[in-house]
Amino acid sequence: MDSSTSLRTATDRLSRYQNWIIPPPSPASTSPASTTSSNPSSTTKPPTMSRDPITCHVLNTLTGTPAANLPVTLTRVVPSTSTTPAPTTTYHATTNADGRVANWTPASGSEGTTASVAAVLAALPADADPVTHWAVRFDVGPWYAAQGVESFWPDVEVRFTVRGRGVEGQDGWRHYHVPVLLGPWNYSTYRGS
Repeated sequence: MDSSTSLRTATDRLSRYQNWIIPPPSPASTSPASTTSSNPSSTTKPPTMSRDPITCHVLNTLTGTPAANLPVTLTRVVPSTSTTPAPTTTYHATTNADGRVANWTPASGSEGTTASVAAVLAALPADADPVTHWAVRFDVGPWYAAQGVESFWPDVEVRFTVRGRGVEGQDGWRHYHVPVLLGPWNYSTYRGS
């Protein structure tokens, strides 16, 4: 491949990335009527709500921005060594404009309870050091595809252990926050605060 072909290929790729990051204005967006937002959520913020004991945050490393509107599933994982398996408890959420999930909605049709994450943790036995296992799954394949970006990952799942009953300050409880740095070809995670 000669240098002029390489330059055209690189220029074409950069142009596609630029159009993906900053889409060209559509004819409707240049009209005077569209200068004010018709979306009330863009001008007013919802009231502050308390967060669940398990939260997450996703940053899109391809664009350097929060991963907004990404579907996320939180599931309590029951170890296969259990003689009487507990029902699976699943929750759904979509990341907000800041790429965060602070509250989970119980999945309809879930085998388990429809209680909140906090209620599930609070219901654990108080006489022992309760340990539960959880998985948070980010549906990144369809999310990137909707943006015209090919992703190596159909989904990214992070499994982790939660110790305690979810009551702040009780038994050394610390909030569980799962941040993910996400790209179409890589991801990284750690325990946040």
